[in-house]
Parts: sequence; C-alpha cells; structure tokens
Amino acid sequence: MIEKIIEILTAVSPFELAFILFAKSIEVTIATLRSILINKGYRKQGTLLSFVEVLLWVFIASRVITDLSSAPIKAIMYSIGFSVGVYLGSRIEGMIAMGRILIQIIISKENAAQVIDNMREKGYAVTTMEAQGRDSEKTVLMIFANRKGKEEIIREIHKFDSSAMIITNDVSTLHGGTINASRKLFK
Repeated sequence: MIEKIIEILTAVSPFELAFILFAKSIEVTIATLRSILINKGYRKQGTLLSFVEVLLWVFIASRVITDLSSAPIKAIMYSIGFSVGVYLGSRIEGMIAMGRILIQIIISKENAAQVIDNMREKGYAVTTMEAQGRDSEKTVLMIFANRKGKEEIIREIHKFDSSAMIITNDVSTLHGGTINASRKLFK
C-alpha cells in the first residue's frame, strides 16, 4: 500500500505539479476578479479577463486530464490551485476596492454637526436626516463614496463619535445628486 502511495505521488515531476498549482491559482484568481467585476457593472474589464481565464483553463485542464488515472496527484494539485485562486482573487479585489458604496451613519445629534462639517471639508457630499433612537435624538448621515476610501471615512467618523453606527452597502447605480468633482465615481 505504501508503495502505491509513493508511486502516485511520484508519477509526475514536481515541476509539472508546481505548474498546475500555480497556473490554476492564477486562472481562478482571474475568474474570481472577473465575476466580482461583472457583478459590479465593469463589463468591459470582466470580458477581457474572461478571455485570459478560458485560455488558461484550456491549457491547464488538458495537462491535468492527460493520463489522470495514473497520476491522480494532478487532480489534487488542480483542486488546491482552485482554492488558492479563490482566496487570492477575493484578496486582490479587496485591495483594488472597485465600485462605490453608500455609507449610512446613525450618530448622536450632538456630534453630527462636527462630522458633517469634517466630511464636507474633505470633499464628500453628505445628506442628513433627523431620527429618533431608542433613548435619544439621532442624526442619520448618508455619504456616497468610492469603496477605496471607505476605511478613511470610518476612521474620521470614529474620531468624533466612537459609538456611531456605521452601515456600508455596495451601490451599483447612482443617478443625480451632488458629487464633488474630485470625488467623481468613475466606471
């Protein structure tokens, strides 16, 4: 039995196994990015990535399928590459942070004016609404922004009110309103 396991593990050169793992990771990273971009409305970029993705898939799949019965380790490396690619693709997309968000802030009425002034000084359009919380008067702020700047906005809000409730939602469509020219949301 041990001999059979050793035979399976050594049936393919380590170089070929590394190639399968690396190439599949790249292919699935591209596929993950493509899927996310298409869902966010970036069709042109997603279409270009799909071409590269399928081209890689054809070459990788043919390498794995060839003589798979005598070298099942290829399938294992292929599967590991798939998992690594999903992880890498989601991490890269998070770093690129394409798209736009709506940040809703529920903040104490006392701190709202400072946050509004600060956000507007930084070039963000802020819409406000008066609200009633469980125990006190609140102000609801709404800010449209690029995802890339989300963490900066949250840090700024927490400088003035660390207990503010902050909700972020992806936005796929935005029509009208006031957006500072330096903060335009490009597609």
